[in-house]
Order: sequence, then C-alpha cells, then structure tokens
Amino acid sequence: MRRREYLYLVAPSVLVMFGLLVIPLVRTIQWSFERVRYGSPGTFVGLDNYRDALTDPRFGSAVAFTVVVTIAVVSVLVVGGYVLAVLVNGLGKMRPIVLGLLLVSYVVPGLIGGTMFSWLFNDNFGGIVNQVIRLVGLPEVLWFTDTWANRGLVAAAVVWSMIPFAMLVILAGLQGVPKEMLEAARMDGAGSLRTHWSVIAPSIRGVLGFVTLISIMDVLRLFDQLIPLSPQAVQIGNESLVLYIYNRAFLDGGQQLGLGSAMNVLLILLIVVMLLPFIRDTAREGRS
Repeated sequence: MRRREYLYLVAPSVLVMFGLLVIPLVRTIQWSFERVRYGSPGTFVGLDNYRDALTDPRFGSAVAFTVVVTIAVVSVLVVGGYVLAVLVNGLGKMRPIVLGLLLVSYVVPGLIGGTMFSWLFNDNFGGIVNQVIRLVGLPEVLWFTDTWANRGLVAAAVVWSMIPFAMLVILAGLQGVPKEMLEAARMDGAGSLRTHWSVIAPSIRGVLGFVTLISIMDVLRLFDQLIPLSPQAVQIGNESLVLYIYNRAFLDGGQQLGLGSAMNVLLILLIVVMLLPFIRDTAREGRS
C-alpha cells in the first residue's frame, strides 16, 4: 500500500479520535485549574480544585468504595468467567443457545439491567430473594439502606452484567489452546485441575490479562447501575467516584465544573495506576 493511500485511510479515524478524545481531555485538564460556570469564561485558581477534592471526606469515601468494589468484582469476573468458559466449551450442539442466554445480561443497558436486578430484592416488585430468605427463616436484609448489604447487591449486579463478556473472551482463548499440549498433560498423568492450573491458564495468560484490564476500566467507571441499586448511596457511603463527580459537578446547577474536571483528572490517574501492571504484562505477553 502506498504511503498516500495509507494516510487517506487512516486520516478519518485520527480526526475522529482527536475530536472525541484529545480535545475533551485537554479541555478537562484546563478546567481543572479554573473556576468554571456555564456561559462564562473560567477563572484561573491554580490547584484549589485539587485541594478541595483531596480534602473532601466524600471524595476519599468514594475512592475507597470504588477500589474495593473493583477488586472484588474483577476477581469474581476472572475466576467465574474462566469456570463458565470451561463449562460452555464442553457443550456440544447446545453451545449457541447457552451463549445466547448468557449474553442477555451483557447487552441490556446498565440502567435498565440495574433496575431489573433491583426488583429481585425489592418487595414492591415481588422481591423473590426476600421471599426465599423469609421462607428459610433467615433475618430480613435491608438491601437498599444497609451499607454492606447494599455493597453486596451492587457487586452482584455488576458481576451479573459483565461476566458474559469475560466468559466470551476467555472461551475464545480456550479454543486456541493447542490440543497437543492437553494430550501431553494427560499422558503425563495430570488431572483436570492440574491441567487447568499448569497448562491451560498459563497458555491464555494474555487473554486473562486482557479481561482483567477491560474489567477494571469498566468497574472503575461504575455509575448508571447505582441509580436504581443504591438510591441512598451518599447517605450510606456507597457513592462511586463517577457518581460523586456527577453529583458535585452537575447537580449544583453546573457551578462546579472546575472541581468536577479536577476529580476527572484524578480518576484518570487512578485508572492508570490500577491498569499499569496489567498493561505491562499484556505488552510483555504480546512481544513474546
């Protein structure tokens, strides 16, 4: 392909990425050093927005909640996605049907999926889970007002919505494992667990790293599912970082855009810090 033809093909994508990614990022960084109001130019305030964000107890609580949920959910996604992928990989003609059913929760929009999931725990909509709890004689659980019960509810909803993605990617990796390696493991007397731990999992390490990387990015940006699942998120301390940024930047008449921009920059730094080990491992895996 000639250089000019290559540039013609790449230029539209580069322009779109520049317009949708670079310009908003530059503007966000610029606003993070200003006091910004709608309809008027920003006023430079230096690091005041960052100081206000880092000294706000709600910000620290939101970071802690987001990090804890991310670590818990991503761990379940990788392990559960691997187990599901192994089970689905062993299916025969039923595989397409099972895959279709499992992917339903992933294609449903987050807000709608969160609302549907909350109905399982809400007595106003049947509350099947609560009915089962009463049936077996367990004490009532306040899913929407108790801090830790609500955290479990949010984490379960996120896992339910994202595990099909993890399963599908890992399934593709499992299908690429050479059969010769599996036959050699069986001939050496390796059992099923040993084969998965010592042969299959190391051979799809790059796939597992990719799933972990994408899952971390998605869970760190947890927002829309909290609207139906945690209506009292601020009061019970289950406010995610993105929800906190939204509340501070937009619910106050749009007068905290500079503070919200500073928090967005801090969120980007948090994402980079949490992703850096996996990006390094993925790059090393790609080179090898």
